[in-house]
Order: sequence, then C-alpha cells, then structure tokens
Amino acid sequence: MEQLLTVDDAERLAEQVVPTDAWGYIAGGAGDERTMRWNREAFSRCRLRYRVLIDVSDVSTETIVLGTPVSMPVLVAPMAYQQIAHEEHELGTARGAAAAGTLMCLSTVATATPAEVAAAAPGAPRWLQIYVFKDRGVSDEIVAEALDAGFSALVLTADLPVVGIRDRERREAFDTPEGAVPAFVAARARAVGGEAALRLLDAGVEWSYVSELRERHGVPIVVKGLVTAEDARLACDHGAEGVVVSNHGGRQLDGAVASLEALPEVVEAVGERAEVYLDGGIRRGTDVVTALALGARAVLVGRPVIYGLAFGGAKGVQQVLEIIRDETENALALLGCRSPAEVTRAHVSTTLL
Repeated sequence: MEQLLTVDDAERLAEQVVPTDAWGYIAGGAGDERTMRWNREAFSRCRLRYRVLIDVSDVSTETIVLGTPVSMPVLVAPMAYQQIAHEEHELGTARGAAAAGTLMCLSTVATATPAEVAAAAPGAPRWLQIYVFKDRGVSDEIVAEALDAGFSALVLTADLPVVGIRDRERREAFDTPEGAVPAFVAARARAVGGEAALRLLDAGVEWSYVSELRERHGVPIVVKGLVTAEDARLACDHGAEGVVVSNHGGRQLDGAVASLEALPEVVEAVGERAEVYLDGGIRRGTDVVTALALGARAVLVGRPVIYGLAFGGAKGVQQVLEIIRDETENALALLGCRSPAEVTRAHVSTTLL
C-alpha cells in the first residue's frame, strides 16, 4: 500500500477508485456546499497559543469517552452505506478502528448488522447511531441486537427529520443501495405500501424519545446533530450523557453554522452535565487539538475514514486514523501538553471566529 502522509493523500487515492455516483454521495454536501466548506474554514480562523519549556518527552494521545478508554480523542463517525466505498464495508471500518485503538460508531443504515460488526472486531469499543423508523419496532430490534453484541452507547441523530437537498448526489444520480441495508430491508418488509427507503424514517421524533431511550435501555445516550446552546440544554434535561456538535458534515441545511463555530456556546451551555464531541471538518491533528481547546472531549471523523476504506479496506482505515493520531501527538507536544486532558481554553485564540 502506498505510504500516505496526510488525509488529503487518502482523499486523492479514494477518488481514483470510487465510482462517480458513489463519490458524489461520499464527498458531497447540501445545496451550494457552503456549510461543508465552512466546517473546514472555521479551523483556519483559530490561532493556537503554545507554551514552551515544558517537558513533553512523554506524550500520550489516550483519553476516555463515556468511561471507555481509547487511544486518541478521535472516534469514527457513523456513516451509511459503506459498501459503496469498498467490499469490506463496515466490517473493514470496524477492524481498522480496532487496530488503531479507537471507537467506531455504527450507522443504523449500514450495510452490515451490529452483530456482524461486533464479530469482525471482538472486544473493540462500539456505539450505535440511531435513525428512528416510523415502525418503532424496527428501531427497537436494531438497538436490541446492538446491545446484545456489546455496543455501549446509543447515538441519536437529531438533524435529519428530512434529507437535505444534495445537488451533487442528484447530478450524479446516486441511488440509495437500500437492498443492501439490513435495516431498510426489515422496515420495508413490515411497511404498508411502497414508500422509498428514507421515507420509512420518522420525521416526528421529539425530545421525549431521548428520555425514553435512556429509561428503556440503561446505557448512555448521545444526541448528535445540534449546534445551539438551547438544544444542548434540552439534551441534558432529557438525560443525554453526551452531545455531538455537528451539522451532518454539511449534508443537511446548507447555510448552517460551522460545527467549530457552534462548539463554544454548546460547551458553555452543557457545563459538566455531559461530554461534548465535535463532528465536521477534521483533517489534521492540529484540528483535533483546536477542538479540544474549545471544550470538546473528542472529535468524530467521517469522510477521512471512508477515504481510507475506499483505497485500502481495513488497512486503509487504520492508516488514516494513525496519521491523525500521530499528528495529534505532535500537536500536543508542540502545544506544550502531555495529554488531551492538559489542553485548555487558554491554548487557542478565536478572535476571528
């Protein structure tokens, strides 16, 4: 396998092997893709304030998320339909994440079941991302399978009541591979009529469902896809132990605030009530430490992982994650920090945000 230096190298290799229509889905965003660009550009408006003459001869990137030790403050974001990128699909991602020592969040609309993913990487930490079906029985069955297979938290995606307008996907005529998605197959088998797969999802989910999940299943609940202090407080009020500041990678409401820009107000609103994570725009270790300085416990990465999967299967996923981990270790040392826990708000200036 070619020796990669950066995530950008991985993106270049992935684009060479992924079919054009699938690439439109993987790399594209909503509308004019402004929010997707802003997710990246926001990092360029932060300035790191490093300290010197600190002993950084022993630096560790290890941290803990919801009680689970991981090798770095970088987790694998939930991503649908991974079979379109590589034949190893979510099983390759699970193996690559496990080899890199970090946690994978599996999408409800994956091309592998929770049990299959658990078997592919025994003992590795895993969370399940939830989309809620109109037939709640389908969602309940997926959650039950995941918890039986050792998944330790449930991540409710809150920013997809309907699918955003994604022009790049439409131009490339991307077709949802619904027949390869076990959750869609199960939902369609129980549905009345011939609704398209994504119309099987429930657009009427409200905050009470967060409380219901917590009470029924007794595992930590994370709410993903919020960008405001108001929603962060509501998430905590309804029992969430984690929130993910995210705009769905710029794939939902174009013109929405960049994730990094929204992070400070969410962190302030949450306080010590829940762990805060950031999703969107991470490409470098310096991005990771910037997010930590603004209050994130860890970040989630999506597209970079899919790039690794596309060109190299499990090994490619591992390689991309290790690039980000090594860059994060370097950034910590140069910042004057020996661990993620030592990164504070004093390490970043955001006057340009």
